[in-house]
Amino acid sequence: MRIVVAGARGQLGAAVVRECAPAHEVVPLARADLDIADDRAVAASIDPLRPDAIVNCAADNRVDYAEDHPVEALNVNAFGVRALAQAARRIGATLVHYSTDFVFDGASRSPYREDDRPNPIGVYAASKLLGEWFALDAPRAYVLRVESLFGRAEGGPKEKGSVATILDELRAGRAPRVFVDRTISPTYVIDAARATRRLLEATAAPGLYHCVNAGACTWLELAEELATRLGVEPRFDAVRMADVSFRARRPQFSALSTDKLAAAGIEMPPWRTALREYVTHASVYR
Repeated sequence: MRIVVAGARGQLGAAVVRECAPAHEVVPLARADLDIADDRAVAASIDPLRPDAIVNCAADNRVDYAEDHPVEALNVNAFGVRALAQAARRIGATLVHYSTDFVFDGASRSPYREDDRPNPIGVYAASKLLGEWFALDAPRAYVLRVESLFGRAEGGPKEKGSVATILDELRAGRAPRVFVDRTISPTYVIDAARATRRLLEATAAPGLYHCVNAGACTWLELAEELATRLGVEPRFDAVRMADVSFRARRPQFSALSTDKLAAAGIEMPPWRTALREYVTHASVYR
């Protein structure tokens, strides 16, 4: 299978490339190789390659920045996805696109399912929801919602994100700031990449799936588990969401159900299992 990966040098993109490369012909395209917001560039780059699958790991994830720069967010997160979906239609390729828990407003108290009604509460979130709709216009598409990404593949870029920050703070003997009242289902990029490969290789029905590690936790619970795995003193600056001012609102409850993915034959490891693997490999790849 020939697989084009857009955003191949990002945290998730690098993991997808490394996961798929041993068994498939992977064509990695970084931002310097392809700006998905440029329709003509998409056609010129992807159409001649005639891939069997297009995996879109490119995104503008600047949540607060998007509030004041909505056009930039829409160009990448929505219209760029439309260009890839149109390319997939022209050449008969499968499209894989990643979305986010932010499409929900966070008012639920049970894990969101794929058929729950989205209600984005910010520009970034709205741009990602539009991207989902455009992606699903492709003849065969998988939209995978991920959240709170952590980890990196060997050879991938320097890790970013809240989990990496908490890990570094704990290792340095400092007390990281963590939310006691924001609930998430974190996503280990290695597990997301494995699930992506399996979806492409299997006969699972196309559509929308939640691709996060199984279960849910608050940021404080995640940080406590990290401290345990590291064998360090669990000291934290625990805060509530109401105590921190953001330019863009965040959903307070973002747990996602993985039942649909499991029914398709892909069981996502529990988040504690993912953290254990993460800590084991973090000293090697960081």
